[in-house]
Amino acid sequence: ASQTSRTLKYIKPSYPYYLGKTPVTSDKNAIPVVDKYTKKVVTKVSTAPVDVIKQAMAKASQTSQTLKKMGSWERKDILLDIATSIKNRADELSEVLCVEVGKPIRDARAEVSRAIDTFTVSAEESVRHNGEYERLDISARNAGFQSIQARFPVGLVSMITPFNFPLNLAAHKIGPAIATGCPFVLKPSDRTPISSAILGEILASTKLPDGSFSILPTANHEDATVFSTDPHIKVISFTGSVGVGWKIKESSGKKRVLLELGGNAAVIVDETANTARAAERIIAGAYGAMGQSCISVQRIYVHEKQYDALVAKIAEGTKSLKLGDPLAEDTFIGPMISEGDAERLESWTKSAVAAGAKLIVGGKRQEHFFQPTLMSDVSSKHELSCKEAFGPVAILHKFSDFKQAIQEVNDSDYGLQAGVFTTDLNRAFYAWNEIDAGGVVINDIPSVRVDSQPYGGIKDSGLGREGIRYSMEEMTELKIMLLKDVGAL
Repeated sequence: ASQTSRTLKYIKPSYPYYLGKTPVTSDKNAIPVVDKYTKKVVTKVSTAPVDVIKQAMAKASQTSQTLKKMGSWERKDILLDIATSIKNRADELSEVLCVEVGKPIRDARAEVSRAIDTFTVSAEESVRHNGEYERLDISARNAGFQSIQARFPVGLVSMITPFNFPLNLAAHKIGPAIATGCPFVLKPSDRTPISSAILGEILASTKLPDGSFSILPTANHEDATVFSTDPHIKVISFTGSVGVGWKIKESSGKKRVLLELGGNAAVIVDETANTARAAERIIAGAYGAMGQSCISVQRIYVHEKQYDALVAKIAEGTKSLKLGDPLAEDTFIGPMISEGDAERLESWTKSAVAAGAKLIVGGKRQEHFFQPTLMSDVSSKHELSCKEAFGPVAILHKFSDFKQAIQEVNDSDYGLQAGVFTTDLNRAFYAWNEIDAGGVVINDIPSVRVDSQPYGGIKDSGLGREGIRYSMEEMTELKIMLLKDVGAL
């Protein structure tokens, strides 16, 4: 793969960062962007120095009152314009995701489509972000009191996004900020900065006030700390690793912090489930996007009556998955984000086998590719089970008691989402009540995320909730006006 060359239709020789609506190009400390398939540098993205980052934050903060006074219809029109621009550039953005992430073209197109949905729903929510009227005469001494409640934008939002879904996860932060009237600055992953540069170009073409946003890539980790420490920041919205996320929380002071972190998502398949459908969905959840998702299927708990049949179906389906060029229509597994990540996964797999685990399918690495891998008999204490694999590896467990399976699912430092395949409604509700996670998906995989749903985790998996309406609540402050009825006119 590393010797392969190919023609890219849309990738430009270089991309700027955006200081407000102004594109800025500089070769100094520019990020070289590697085509994750060929491992060749195909473009570069300019980075913002720390003084510019601070300047952008101060300037954005100064636009807070202007944004606050914008009409809801104006915000809606801006968001719909962004969605239209993404739709018009869908082929370009899909190619970019294939190149900078290594994401197969099918998955890249899906991410572009989701980003369109995210901005469209943000537009819809921008005009439904209504307040509430409430009677407050709860006792005789409160007679005549009533209230009007509404939410007001808190101010500057600092956004930090990861490499795995660089377009849609940026959309999940930008859309709600525009909908509520919050200025923002975005730091994309230095591994995948192209899609955010294109978003900057799209944003610059809208009627957003100049200075109300900036897109500021940086590869300097010391400079990156400004995105969580600058005094102008009111909200930090971070999606990324557990270690970095909680470190940001510790140093955030009085800032509001929204964390979307990692997981080692589990799925339960009980004896009533359709094994063919469960196997098909588990394959998609474990190996789609090369397993580089915080809700990728990592742990699979199967009832003993279904175990052999389900293992056979998953193994058969996994063996048929094609590894290769992400731009090829029939590719299911592309390269991992780096060879180092593939080497880590190889090391964990070999360690588990040495400790007594059974390798059913896969387990081999070729440069930066890692085969989709299915294992069993992995200790719950082994890092392949108790940590986040973040790669195409899934491990099987057999159970006889549904409640015990849920206890094993809960035996984790993470709690993002879980999946349960069952036709028993009582079990569905029991799982929803008892599983320690931010979301429980019934009759599908934990890897499902509807972009309008409340999304987030507990324990080490995060703090707060995304999903457009819920992010809008995180970016606003509830304010009440008390009204006292003083009698008839």
